[in-house]
Amino acid sequence: MPNANLYALFASRFPPDRSAPFLEHARGITSFAQLDDQSARIAAVLKSRGAAKGDRIIVQVDKSPEAVMLYLACLRAGLTFIPLNPAYTIAEVAYFIKDANPRIVVCSPQMEPEISALCTTTLTLDGVGNGSLIKQMNTAAANPEVTQCTGDDLAAILYTSGTTGRSKGAMLTHDNLASNALVLHQYWQWQPGDVLLHALPIFHVHGLFVALHCALMNASKVIFHDTFNTDNIIAALPDTTVLMGVPTFYTRLLDAAGFSAQTCKNMRLFISGSAPLLPETFASFEQRSGHTILERYGMTEAGMITSNPYGGQRIAGTVGAALPGVTARVTDADGDEIPRGEVGILEIKGPNVFAGYWQMPQKTAEEFRPDGFFITGDMATMDTDGRIAIVGRAKDMVITGGYNVYPKEVELVIDEIHGVKESAVIGLPHPDLGEAVTAVVVTESDATITEAEIIAALAGSLAKFKQPKRVIFTPELPRNTMGKVQKKALRETYATLYQPLKK
Repeated sequence: MPNANLYALFASRFPPDRSAPFLEHARGITSFAQLDDQSARIAAVLKSRGAAKGDRIIVQVDKSPEAVMLYLACLRAGLTFIPLNPAYTIAEVAYFIKDANPRIVVCSPQMEPEISALCTTTLTLDGVGNGSLIKQMNTAAANPEVTQCTGDDLAAILYTSGTTGRSKGAMLTHDNLASNALVLHQYWQWQPGDVLLHALPIFHVHGLFVALHCALMNASKVIFHDTFNTDNIIAALPDTTVLMGVPTFYTRLLDAAGFSAQTCKNMRLFISGSAPLLPETFASFEQRSGHTILERYGMTEAGMITSNPYGGQRIAGTVGAALPGVTARVTDADGDEIPRGEVGILEIKGPNVFAGYWQMPQKTAEEFRPDGFFITGDMATMDTDGRIAIVGRAKDMVITGGYNVYPKEVELVIDEIHGVKESAVIGLPHPDLGEAVTAVVVTESDATITEAEIIAALAGSLAKFKQPKRVIFTPELPRNTMGKVQKKALRETYATLYQPLKK
């Protein structure tokens, strides 16, 4: 029986010359031969610490070549990889450890003392200490085995926050990830010699699965940056052909004097996702660079779902049609399709759609229609040609700098602050971040709490990207006759709050 392990698919695409570079990074180059060797050694270390096929491995580390090798090691060992944002606090991580019950947690040396109190086995990615995965990797014997997997075996669990404040673990199988990688490699017409410029985080779908998987499918070199630094990206552009980014990447490039069509002369493709791309950014980028950004749409539960065409017309404000193998429809609240052009709920079906939420069968059942369509929760329109535009998000999710923030999670923390009566968290237009997390707060009648005090109080409880950029005080929150807070009214009232930041 063929091995459906995703690593086996990647290995079948490795270049004949394994000395070819895979990652070019600040400390040198990691070749495909080193990728294969290091991932095998790390897999051996994980197994020696008790990890067996199907076990879950939580990883909360900074972006690095070693972090990529760890991911690939988990794949080849048949382990379930669970990446967490390194910005998460120990309070947030504690929930994931309790929920996922991992065999091993790999974390930063700084977090290790606190995390080790929450689980049996911890390792770090630094090069020293008895708990160092890298130190153990260097002395481990590399076993070339790639664990036999079926397509339905879990490859990863990615946590996505819920409006109730409880995060949900989206279970992604080897087939889910492989189907998406195969389709994107073909649909975006990857070519021999393509070089990927990678400045995204690798704890979510965009940077880990979409970008790296495409490069692995093409045996491409990846110019690997820890973060997005405008000057460094501009310096790297002449040596690359593909850049995947969030809209913030493109607004920052447009703000840089050194960015021009000449800078992009070797580029083949600019892709944008994780947040809506403003039409003015789309137009300005095309005028400045001579390149038309390809916008696509995806989510944690399904990877990539739609894409503007590679060869056809790319239209600002749309995310293209459903990818090959994916079926999309726009429906009313009952799941019945509505006429083309009307706004409704986007629902999807395909081999990329996840296997359900970890240990939440009831929630999983609620999110699927009887005929198997997954309810994305995004509001959309679809034209007669099948082109989709995302027009809003049910449940008021905020996307800031490409990161998803669920207001309820932030509100629960704010409401616990002494002197706060209630709060509403919204996203407001921001020239750099796309949307800025903003808190509208009603205080107790005798409270004297300030904006700075509220923001400071959140520092130990929420990751930085979830913390409000501003706190607005108001005597009361607008409500409808049923008592529901009208966040749309708040967004309209404060829509220009960050306008002065625009250059």
